[in-house]
Amino acid sequence: MALRDSLLPEPSGPSRPTAPPLDADARGRLLAGAHHDPHALLGAHPVDGGILVRALRPHARAVGVLVDGERIPLTPEGDGLFAAVLPYAEAPAYRLLVTYEDGEDGGELEVDDPYRFPPALGEFDLHLIREGRHEQLWKALGAEPMTHDGVTGTRFTVWAPNARGVRVAGDFTCWDGTQYPMRSLGAAGVWELFLPGVGEGDRYKFEITSRYGGRFLKSDPMARRTEVPPATASIVAVSRHEWSDAEWMAHRGDTPVHEAPFSVYEVHLPSWRPGLTYRELAEELPAYVGDLGFTHVEFMPVAEHPFGGSWGYQVTGFYAPTSRLGTPDDLKYLIDALHRAGIGVIMDWVPAHFPKDDWALARFDGDPLYEPGDDRRAEHPDWGTYEFDLGRVEVRNFLVANAVYWCEEFHIDGLRVDAVASMLYLDYSRDSGQWTPNVFGGREDLAAVAFLQEMNATVYRRAPGVVTIAEESTAWDGVTRPTDSGGLGFGLKWNMGWMHDSLEYIRHEPVHRKYHHDEMTFSMVYAYSENYVLPISHDEVVHGKQALVSKMPGDWWQQRANHRAYLGFMWAHPGKQLLFMGQEFAQGGEWSEAHGPDWWLLDPSYGAEADHRGVRDLVRDLNSVYRTRPALWQRDTDPAGFQWVVGDAAEDNVFAFLRFDAEARPLLAVSNLSPVVRPDYRLSVPGRAVVWREILNTDSARYGGGDVVSRGPLLADEGAVRLTLPPLGTVWLEPVVP
Repeated sequence: MALRDSLLPEPSGPSRPTAPPLDADARGRLLAGAHHDPHALLGAHPVDGGILVRALRPHARAVGVLVDGERIPLTPEGDGLFAAVLPYAEAPAYRLLVTYEDGEDGGELEVDDPYRFPPALGEFDLHLIREGRHEQLWKALGAEPMTHDGVTGTRFTVWAPNARGVRVAGDFTCWDGTQYPMRSLGAAGVWELFLPGVGEGDRYKFEITSRYGGRFLKSDPMARRTEVPPATASIVAVSRHEWSDAEWMAHRGDTPVHEAPFSVYEVHLPSWRPGLTYRELAEELPAYVGDLGFTHVEFMPVAEHPFGGSWGYQVTGFYAPTSRLGTPDDLKYLIDALHRAGIGVIMDWVPAHFPKDDWALARFDGDPLYEPGDDRRAEHPDWGTYEFDLGRVEVRNFLVANAVYWCEEFHIDGLRVDAVASMLYLDYSRDSGQWTPNVFGGREDLAAVAFLQEMNATVYRRAPGVVTIAEESTAWDGVTRPTDSGGLGFGLKWNMGWMHDSLEYIRHEPVHRKYHHDEMTFSMVYAYSENYVLPISHDEVVHGKQALVSKMPGDWWQQRANHRAYLGFMWAHPGKQLLFMGQEFAQGGEWSEAHGPDWWLLDPSYGAEADHRGVRDLVRDLNSVYRTRPALWQRDTDPAGFQWVVGDAAEDNVFAFLRFDAEARPLLAVSNLSPVVRPDYRLSVPGRAVVWREILNTDSARYGGGDVVSRGPLLADEGAVRLTLPPLGTVWLEPVVP
């Protein structure tokens, strides 16, 4: 129907009908930000005599409507409310004309009225949110730029079921939320408002009125971009990155991760090369990691966090990469560059807890929402943070969708899940009386178990080729067992037992190591109980624990020799490898997020050729030989892939074992962790091979060692080879195939 055909006859009196006043209670709740349905009061609605249009424009001097070229003034009602009855039988298409004292164009702005639009979120989305099953939750909640009913703007949605009212505030309202109250969409607890004209780069928060009458600003839990800390606003984001890693994505899952080479370089991005942005890192990090031969890089948490000293482990923006290093598209550019270089990307993910900052998730709508209502369960006793209420389906959905988000939107190849043990046990770091048993009387957190199983199953279903990795420090059964067999469903687990025992052994002076021999062999008792990663992570080189080389006994030469021999043992041991930045060149100082690795140690003017560059050359060769010898990785989870040759030579401090690939081809690894040369050392070898050769020796002069190496062939005699073992060295040998 044309607008002129919908006009009502002009009234016979001297003026148009007067706008009926708002109910006093409804008006009060609207202005106080405590009304659940502001669209019922604002916008266009039929009344006797025509169509009532009411607008809320605080600080405006005048407001009118523009209909089919005609300007119709609205009558001020006080407190920023303006209204008039238009002579139409049906609501016309209209825009608002808003006049401010110091506005543009003589003070008048022509804008669309947010309260003339229907909801921009569908019923199916709301159903999935209620059920806790929205696997792409970030597409339903948060700030979504879009075109709605032909108008460009941004849809704002937030889950706040306990709030009496929610409003949008931003730089586009001078941070006054009065102008834009949101509507409740019912039982899902979701509030929604489409704001025309708001778009990419605009800063915003949600102004929440709690059921207790308190009013406060909160950042968006689903924000995909944030201000640079310490600023805390959320930012409307649009991704324009065009991926160029299709080949990588198509083939990253061709070989199951536990049957593939997997050596990881762990990086704290802000301090790896301090001052570099994501895009600048993309010019340096792929080249460095690729040169050293690591298959993957692992980012310490990149999700937004207010305190840099937390290293990212106290997250406030679970859907936003930290803005300290650039935009979300800048991070995608870095990941894309790593993929093009053939390097996988693992990200530390922290679903165990979140900080108490009053502008973030804590008591989000005035009540415990993301955290449990029971203070005994809400507070994490170790970190001064809140734990997530994993028994609540919406909270579980928030986290499961977040795991999917990083994999789908950022092409992450793996999630290393932090602090899993703290989630699994109700009594974790709690004394008697500070926790309540589960329904079966046990200490296991059944809600956390269900969450981890759901997360793993969902990620593996939605993102083929992705691996999830648990940092789990207890003997929980079935961490890497599939969920359909009752396990937690992780792909890999950090082997904290191996890490602790082997570091304890290597700390001892060699003369005492014979009393601790089993600390290096015990790991093989349980090596096949899970799919393991051997981690020398950031946690082992901070807070007084010393850098890896500084843990070693003896003088500087012996420390470096121990360091090299230990890495050779680690790379040959069943399981995948992880090494934290700086340890690849044996820096002696502990890591600090303030200055990062001691790169100056590699400067030739420092004379570092044998000291630090030599260790880095060894790591490069370890990775190179490792990647080309399937015996070192193909049967990591198969007991038939390992055999002790010498496991009880405690007096000698010698360990020797065989690794086998799927074709039973062997590799012999021998570590002599005493500071003496052991000549003519006899080691049994399998099969009919009569000639063996040394393929790696950590005592090589090019690594800074004493060069006790075997350069010629080693002849097997009666099923054994004899060789000279270097002091504090590890040697790898393989048979020469005719």
